Amino acid sequence: MNPGLTKQQIQDTLNALVNAKGNKTHAAAALGIPRPTLQGRLRAIKAQGITVSDEITVAQDFTVDALPDPETPLDELLQQKRDRFLRRNAFEEAVKLMKVNVMVDGPVGILHFGDPHVDDDGCDIFALERDIKIIRETKGMFGGNVGDNTNNWVGRLGRLYGKQAATEAESWRLAEWFLNQVNWMYLVGGNHDMWSGSDDPIPWIIKNAEGNYMAHENRFKLAFPNGQEVRIYARHTFKGHSMWNPSHAQMRASQMGYRDHILISGHKHMSGYGMVKDPSSGLISHCIQVGSYKKLDDYPKELGLADGNISPSVVTIIDPYATDAIGIVHVFHDTETGADFLKYLRKKRGFPIR
Repeated sequence: MNPGLTKQQIQDTLNALVNAKGNKTHAAAALGIPRPTLQGRLRAIKAQGITVSDEITVAQDFTVDALPDPETPLDELLQQKRDRFLRRNAFEEAVKLMKVNVMVDGPVGILHFGDPHVDDDGCDIFALERDIKIIRETKGMFGGNVGDNTNNWVGRLGRLYGKQAATEAESWRLAEWFLNQVNWMYLVGGNHDMWSGSDDPIPWIIKNAEGNYMAHENRFKLAFPNGQEVRIYARHTFKGHSMWNPSHAQMRASQMGYRDHILISGHKHMSGYGMVKDPSSGLISHCIQVGSYKKLDDYPKELGLADGNISPSVVTIIDPYATDAIGIVHVFHDTETGADFLKYLRKKRGFPIR
């Protein structure tokens, strides 16, 4: 027997535990001792062969059947987390550089739409319809979308619907019309698009499109029938800014590790273009800041920003049969001239233009 634990202390301890219905915190409080002291007493009592749980019997007037546990068992919960991580990890690895198999042989073009804001009163609908027509009538021309398809005012910004003619419902009708007019090679969700959160209707609108709609960025390689591959990195916006160089952010990304043939983004509603050569491989990165169809906008006036929106769209002509690095990609800020050059180049390479 523990010499520090008397028979009376043993009895008092058991009585307190019975009265507290097994609750050690309450029993310790009734005895006026710390809970760790009570636990020490119980260990000493058990060491003497007394089964404490057997001593705790409380008279009961009724019993209640135990309910099934509504919670997922821990082992199942852990397995679910393992499965979710594996699925998410596989997805994230795949989207680092997706593969787009180009089934049209010969040179092709991508008409990259700058931020459309198609529901805004300042959207140049004439330029938008012109570029849609160019894609539909030009063999080998596809569409690219860097995001912000509508204003999509949310929260406190919802008041701005009072400053445009199109209602919220009409905005989505215009978005559906626009998004279903183009054969999209890729689409990027801009910040205005992402404001919808999990209620973003764009995935439903373009459910029949071939190109992937990705939040924030879309990086992929074009695999041509002749084996040539061309990498494109499209984002809504790249990190970085320079008041002297509108395409600074894209050029920064190309020099920080993204050795892609085309790096393009929108968001800033200004135009810019620059080229960066990788000295080790000779690859030329075409770094493009595309403007916006939102030609008329009070926001830049409010902030005192200069108008740098030269062209709302850009055409990149990609020639998989080029014999040198400079001939792989050609950039046109005049979309009609870009379409004409694509026809010329396809005819020169011996491929149909209709």
